Amino acid sequence: MGKREFIALAAFLMATNSLAIDIMLPALQQIGANLGVESENHRQFVVSSYLLGFGGAQLFYGPISDRFGRRLPLLVGLGIYIASAIGIAFIPSFAGLLVLRFIQGIGSAATRVITISIVRDIYGGRQMAEVMSLIMMVFMIVPVVAPGSGQIIMLFASWHMIFVFIAAMGAAIAAWTFYRLPETLDPRNMRPFTARSILSGFHLVLTNRIALCYTLATTFIFGSLFGFINSAQQIYVGIYDLGVYFPFAFAAVAVFMSIASFLNSRFVGKFGMRRLSHGSLLGFVAVNTLWMIVQVVGPQPMPFFLFIGFFGIAMFQFGWIGSNFNSLAMEPLGHVAGTASSVLGFMSTIGGAIIGAAIGQAFDGTALPMVSGYFAVSIIGLVFVLIAEKGRLFQPHNPRL
Repeated sequence: MGKREFIALAAFLMATNSLAIDIMLPALQQIGANLGVESENHRQFVVSSYLLGFGGAQLFYGPISDRFGRRLPLLVGLGIYIASAIGIAFIPSFAGLLVLRFIQGIGSAATRVITISIVRDIYGGRQMAEVMSLIMMVFMIVPVVAPGSGQIIMLFASWHMIFVFIAAMGAAIAAWTFYRLPETLDPRNMRPFTARSILSGFHLVLTNRIALCYTLATTFIFGSLFGFINSAQQIYVGIYDLGVYFPFAFAAVAVFMSIASFLNSRFVGKFGMRRLSHGSLLGFVAVNTLWMIVQVVGPQPMPFFLFIGFFGIAMFQFGWIGSNFNSLAMEPLGHVAGTASSVLGFMSTIGGAIIGAAIGQAFDGTALPMVSGYFAVSIIGLVFVLIAEKGRLFQPHNPRL
């Protein structure tokens, strides 16, 4: 397939994860009411259970795809994703829904790990960062339209039909993958599927300072995003009383991230991943510091235009950070791309989910837990990047990066 089709397919494969989260956010209140969930914060487990399955399964898909190729494990994962979505549409209990959400996350993990492995099979250096930025730009279409789509579905049907829609979209993407995506794993890079080979691959990842520290930085910064996703419905509807306009506020922030990803794809070839991502990280820290100060000393609640302004600027910086940090973490590990993608994805997703759950469960009727979470993770992320770069920011290690 051509480069444009490849970027589109890779983006939609990764977007199955975003679709499974974002489209059902407007329905959390109805899901809780229908299945007898009394605590508002407990509704967040619909997101957290999915993320735990999504993160944990990533440990296995990478080594499997390094042994058996990319196509078959990817299609199996999509099959699990589709089947569990159909099951959720008919489940009668909240506990059963959480179990199926966990299983759905297991299926979706294939799309994250194997898609990044496929990109690394084909591209490296700044070219990988450019392609990942374009993938993220297309990927960000889903957070823009998904909450609104969920809201529209609920105008004509119950929340159950949202999961039927998720299954249908998953089936369409699976068919596209089956008919159009070739195998990309070089036979010379196949690794035996043994405990020894898997542990050696994990050792390579965990002992590489740059890969490990950029992954830890990504983990904490992604934790802030997961914290917002957990609290989004409570903040936009509970605090700011947006009601049916909640999807528009959610989409507005996603547009900022999409624009950032597009600009990154234009600039990364000229300036390099380190210069762009390090500058964005410092901007992320600065915005979150100011946001935290205004949240603490300003009027309560913070005026909505001010809240969405700070949030949008912060997530614009996030859009520059995400694809570059992933590429920097993967760059030294191309010869074990599947295993590397597994370990890095496992750490960033499980760690981010736990951090995000902690931020979400701290919700107290104000935006302070979320804003303070953003401030804390930005500082911690900066510390890990400084360790990775031995205290020297903006310095490419070679002209390709």
